[in-house]
Amino acid sequence: MDQGSHQKFDMARAEEYAQQARIALAGYDACHELSACILSAAIGAQRDARVLVVGAGGTGGEILATAKLEAGWRFVAVDPSAPMLDLSRMQVEAAGCADRVEFVCSTVSDLAPDADFDAALVIGVLHHVKDDVDKTALLRDIAMRLKPGGSMVLAGNYRAYASEPLLLAAWANRWRLAGADEDEVRRKRDTIMRGAVPPESEDKVASLIMGVGFEAPERFFSSLFWGAWHTRRTAD
Repeated sequence: MDQGSHQKFDMARAEEYAQQARIALAGYDACHELSACILSAAIGAQRDARVLVVGAGGTGGEILATAKLEAGWRFVAVDPSAPMLDLSRMQVEAAGCADRVEFVCSTVSDLAPDADFDAALVIGVLHHVKDDVDKTALLRDIAMRLKPGGSMVLAGNYRAYASEPLLLAAWANRWRLAGADEDEVRRKRDTIMRGAVPPESEDKVASLIMGVGFEAPERFFSSLFWGAWHTRRTAD
């Protein structure tokens, strides 16, 4: 993420994120588990894969699910927010797989530009990047660090929130089910409307991905505004 997009994730926001992510995304655990399964299926029998985890701060769910499935894989977990990355580190340490994860409090652009990652996990990141220019820059930074043919799982919100009033109302009802009162529901809705800029359509997601050297993406998960896709870096 760019400097502006990650500043909102201070410690208070990071703790709230860890507690409430499963309310905001119906199927939170399923998305992380399926992402791990898709990535494993795409890479195949390679036992020493190296995986770039972008925007890795928070629950560490994508790392935990993938590390559980593939005991030989190693991870470089990158996030510019120290509080969010610390939360992820705590979860990974508690799970006993910290020796397989390198945590880097920085951005992808600060990593060495060597194409030596077999795969990338980019979950819940793109809609926090403010505009198409920066979204493209992030995806290009990821692409140049993947081996030709390397896999990427990208997941996040897509479609403009205001364009889908039924989905937005259903999302609000998720919070009501969790016990939120009307004032809290309103605050949550205002926060999501102000705090993220998702690609406006699935076609836009595909355009952004393919514009930086990836194949056409295949969607494997959807939940209200959220989608998850698999793609590969094109062979050079």
